[in-house]
Amino acid sequence: QVQLVESGGGLVQSGGSLRLSCTASAFTLDSHAVGWFRQVPGKEREEVACISPNAEDTYYEESVKGRFTIAKGSSKNTVLLEMSNLKGDDTATYYCATDSGLMCSSRGFHYTKTEFASWGQGAQVTVSS
Repeated sequence: QVQLVESGGGLVQSGGSLRLSCTASAFTLDSHAVGWFRQVPGKEREEVACISPNAEDTYYEESVKGRFTIAKGSSKNTVLLEMSNLKGDDTATYYCATDSGLMCSSRGFHYTKTEFASWGQGAQVTVSS
């Protein structure tokens, strides 16, 4: 089972920027799609962005379009989420996930499974005004 670790979270003022990293314990992110999700206590988990295995296709939730960028890192086992012009509504715990049942296209997330094999521990992002 692939283990994922998120890093790069923290406290930032409104309008600031952060970069989150998702690193896998094995070189699998080049063969499976990767998705970023976020969750606020008491609310459902929300899709944020995803990237296809070959990085040719990406998708962004409407509220983060033009502000967030998902990309492959310097190694095949790393995916980045660069966030700019952060807002208070971006405050949440961010998770990355990968699975053979997760697909990604410019139209959005596509699921063939309801339980992903790999999830990270989460990175807290707090945006202050």
